Amino acid sequence: MSANTSRQPTGDGDLSSGPGPAAPSADGTPGAAEGATKVIDGSGRSAPRFWSSRRIPAALAALLSAAAVGFLLYDVVAVRAGRNAMRWRRRLAEELAERPLDDVWMIVGAAVAMALGLWLFLLAVTPGLRRLLPMRRPAGIPGTEDVRAGLDRRAAALVLRDRAMQVPGVQSAQVDVGRRKVKARARAHFRDLEEVRSDLDAELGEAVTSLGLARQPALAVRVRRPKKG
Repeated sequence: MSANTSRQPTGDGDLSSGPGPAAPSADGTPGAAEGATKVIDGSGRSAPRFWSSRRIPAALAALLSAAAVGFLLYDVVAVRAGRNAMRWRRRLAEELAERPLDDVWMIVGAAVAMALGLWLFLLAVTPGLRRLLPMRRPAGIPGTEDVRAGLDRRAAALVLRDRAMQVPGVQSAQVDVGRRKVKARARAHFRDLEEVRSDLDAELGEAVTSLGLARQPALAVRVRRPKKG
């Protein structure tokens, strides 16, 4: 998820810093962000990701399975009652008996069935809800042992973008928040690029820490001059 905003142009240039751990504060002294971390951190355990209920895929799979099984069961009961099997089942049995395994349609059908099965398997074993970042569990507060909190990636990007715009010299900023990495791109229309990048790195490092995420994402900052218009 990303967020961006801007102000106005002049000049050219580029300066970036590679990914690294978020800085605690701009001047190295403990601040509000560190205090917030101490309040919520203490269990030492990483909060698990949120699992999606996946109601639509589950409902579709259940409906299709029920329809197919019901249709087949009706035909089997009809045959047992002395009626002829439906045309589609006789044709399917003939095709499966006569076609070789290396036939194009056999291979295509097997590939489709395998792809569908793999998709359902991945839905079953993966959490989903990638837009939610799990936050650290509260510690030292009675009655909050089972409390779980998550932060939307878009909301986190907006918070970090607003913090980036507070750095002197930043004309525009764009922040992309992932589960493992935060990428910040900014344009500076005055001040030295190295100074802006250093201040931005410290400001965003403190902001990322203050979000209270269970997994601290790496921070990558890139600063450049706006293009001449």
